[in-house]
Amino acid sequence: MTGATPAGGRPPVRVLLADDQRLVRESLGTLLGLLDGVELIGMACDGEEAVALAAEHRPDVVLMDLRMPRVDGIEATRRLRRCQPEVRVISLTTYADDESVLGALRAGARGYLTKDASSEDIRAAILTVAAGEAALDPTVQHHVVAAIAGEDWAAPDADRGDPDLPDDLTPREAEVLALIAEGLSNTEIAERLVVSPTTVKSHINHLFAKAGLRDRAQAITYAFRTGIARPPR
Repeated sequence: MTGATPAGGRPPVRVLLADDQRLVRESLGTLLGLLDGVELIGMACDGEEAVALAAEHRPDVVLMDLRMPRVDGIEATRRLRRCQPEVRVISLTTYADDESVLGALRAGARGYLTKDASSEDIRAAILTVAAGEAALDPTVQHHVVAAIAGEDWAAPDADRGDPDLPDDLTPREAEVLALIAEGLSNTEIAERLVVSPTTVKSHINHLFAKAGLRDRAQAITYAFRTGIARPPR
């Protein structure tokens, strides 16, 4: 179950896969074994086995299906977050409805992909999440925004002036946060604002610290809750 070592000599990201459908599990396992920089260390048929194997093998990332018998992916993610907070979970599922997406993120998932994702999308998500960032499929981001809009969004008056920003954010930090909510990467934000990626990263570090945010998934939620970003019309 070994994957190729990256060209830079870094150890591969150790991945545990959990899916209750044998054919899907074996197909994904084969794919993961071929990805550069990824090492598949085990496969589980449900959430209970995933938690047990994670305790035994200590993976860096768990690719977690949501709809599984005995213990589903959301509950398994919740248990991993409680018992092994260093293990990062990516939900990889057929479902992209609001309940599934938000349930997984609230349980502690750091990424969310649908099963029609390409092999390169899966690899990128694994490496991104292993590095401490969040990885959300663009379609999933739309569902997150829509759910926040439906549950918690109160649209600000269009004619209001520049409001006081929450948590002492600067106007530039708020601008960066709004672009994160649009789904832009650090490089894309740097290009949009005509600054260096290092400057963007500095702004992100500052606004995360001020607002008590852990990752981009929380930042997106925060941006819409506070009115810094607007949901699509």
